[in-house]
Amino acid sequence: MSETSYMEQELGSQPETWRAAARIGAAAGPLPKAGDRVAVVGCGTSWFMAQSYAALREAAGQGVTDPFAASEAFLGSDRGYDAVVAITRSGTTTEVLRVLDAVKGRIPTVTILGDPETPAVALSDETVALPFADEKSVVQTRFATTALTLLRSHLGEDVSRAVADAEEALTAPMDKEWVDAEQFSFLGSGWTFGLANEAALKMREASQSWTESYPAMEYRHGPIAIAAPGRVTWLFGQAPDGLGAEVVRTGACFVHHARDPLADLVLVQRVALERARARGLDPDNPRNLTRSVLLKAPTAS
Repeated sequence: MSETSYMEQELGSQPETWRAAARIGAAAGPLPKAGDRVAVVGCGTSWFMAQSYAALREAAGQGVTDPFAASEAFLGSDRGYDAVVAITRSGTTTEVLRVLDAVKGRIPTVTILGDPETPAVALSDETVALPFADEKSVVQTRFATTALTLLRSHLGEDVSRAVADAEEALTAPMDKEWVDAEQFSFLGSGWTFGLANEAALKMREASQSWTESYPAMEYRHGPIAIAAPGRVTWLFGQAPDGLGAEVVRTGACFVHHARDPLADLVLVQRVALERARARGLDPDNPRNLTRSVLLKAPTAS
C-alpha cells in the first residue's frame, strides 16, 4: 500500500467538494420540491445517506420521505410517491438500476451519481452529477458526504458551519485509544442515525473492525451490555440525558463532539484509515469488496 492512499486523498478533499455541492443544491434543480411524497433508495453507504436525507426532509416539514435499501424498496402505486431519488456513486449498481427500470414511466426519478457516463443516466428522468466527488478508492468517503451536503443545501440548510467543522476534523487530534480499540458502537438519532450506520460500515470495510450501530435511545435496551474497557461508544448529534455517564461507568470510552455530525463522520473516516494502516491493510481495496455490486441476471430453469 502506498503511503498516501486514495482514501486519504479523497477524504481530505471533502470541504472543497461540500462547497461545490452546496452551490448546486441551493440552485433550482430537479430534486423533489416541498410537499412531494418521496422514496429515496441506495445500497450500502448510499442507503445510509438516504436514511439521513429522509429524516432531515421530514424534520424540515417538506413531506413524507421514506428511505429504502434498493433491494427492499416498496414502490407500489398505493404508496402514492411523487418522486424517487436514487443515490449511487458508480451509476452501475444492479439493485439501483432495477428500481429505476421498474418505476420508469410511472414515478418520476432523479439520480444523484458520481459518474455521469453510466447506465443509471438513461434509466433516470433527471440526474444530478457530482463527478468532482467521484472516487478511486472502493471505500466511499467524499461522494457520500458530498451527496448528503447537496441534499442538506437543497432543503435550505446553511452548510457553511459543516464545511468549517470538516476542515477542523481533518486536523483534529486522534486518540490512540480509538486506533487500538477492540470494538466500536456508533449511535445517532434522527438524521444522525444514518451517519452512525455509515461510520460502522466504514470501520468494517477499511479496517476489518468489529463495529455496530444503533439509535441512541435504543442503546440502553441491550446493546450497552457490550460496552467495556478497550471499547468505544461514539455518539453523533444530541446526547440522551445520562447516556454518557452510563457508558463511562462500564469502562468504555465515550466519544461525543460538538462539531457538525457530518463533519464528525470525517474524523471517523480518518480513524478507520489509521486502523487499517496499523493492521497492514489496504483501505482502498477491502477484502471481498468491489467499487460496484453487479449481479448476474437470473438464468431460466
